[in-house]
Amino acid sequence: MSMSENGETQAGRGPITGLMNEIILHHYDMSPYAEKIRLILGLKGLPWRSVQIPIVMPKPRLTALTGGYRLTPVMQIGADIYCDTKIIAAQLERIAPTPTLYPPGTGALERGLSFWGESMFLPVITVFLGRGGILNDDFVEDRRKLIPGGFDMDLVKAIMPSKLDQLRAKLDLLDMQLSDGRQYVLGDLISLADFSAYHPVWAMTRDTVTQELLAPFEYVVAWGQRIAAIGHGGKIEMDAYEALEIAREASPATTGSEDHDDPSGHRPGDRLQVMPEEYGRDPVVGELVSSDAHEIALRRVDDEVGEVIVHFPRETSLILPAG
Repeated sequence: MSMSENGETQAGRGPITGLMNEIILHHYDMSPYAEKIRLILGLKGLPWRSVQIPIVMPKPRLTALTGGYRLTPVMQIGADIYCDTKIIAAQLERIAPTPTLYPPGTGALERGLSFWGESMFLPVITVFLGRGGILNDDFVEDRRKLIPGGFDMDLVKAIMPSKLDQLRAKLDLLDMQLSDGRQYVLGDLISLADFSAYHPVWAMTRDTVTQELLAPFEYVVAWGQRIAAIGHGGKIEMDAYEALEIAREASPATTGSEDHDDPSGHRPGDRLQVMPEEYGRDPVVGELVSSDAHEIALRRVDDEVGEVIVHFPRETSLILPAG
């Protein structure tokens, strides 16, 4: 066994029979967004393979699968690659519909609360950056490249107190929501909104200042303990090279479908580029295979993994013709 320059373990490529349909999560342990998915896997009792990826670029084994998308986590099932936690959660719901992430009748309410909950994430990171000493220099420089135009550390330090104010306001609202005795954000049934709001709270436990900010909100703290108690389910570590071999040997399960109501007129076979809108705008170029109002999937071919289909959420992506 040897170690690559990026910290990834390279082992002899063993037999992959029976692994083609297994869930593989490409992640690193300190990632809040990965914690969101790890807990959903635990809720649904799904066994999964864990591939540890580098925290900073380059991430050659990951980008071989995605075509350039570098955010964490990424889920792989055979030769189908799922980018962004919204798409990952939707696919896990298809695989294991119970317990559901989308209780009946919640619809847009669940989605709205999910977006609101995740709005705590960037203020938490801003506080960590402004405080200094929490995130190492390599991590800070890597994340600077994620933001269009980068960021000014002097400005980050200046606005950090305002971000603490914003976090306190959000925590107070969440605490009021939970104060009527409900177990979860929407009531007695857990939903995706719980996991979306929890992962920034989980990140807040990593530093003394944000821990102190969180501590007075007793209902949030108790709710967080209930979510954490779900655990991560049946995790088995997997080597990154084995995951690439699985993708290379598998055939994508996604079938072609046309979105006749596509407002941009995209059709299967079109060459497109897709990237996250907010940050991490590394475009993935491929041929449109299928899409609907919420998801778009591109076929691409890579020398290391062969043919794969990469899935993205439409709601938070930029979708453009490939140049």
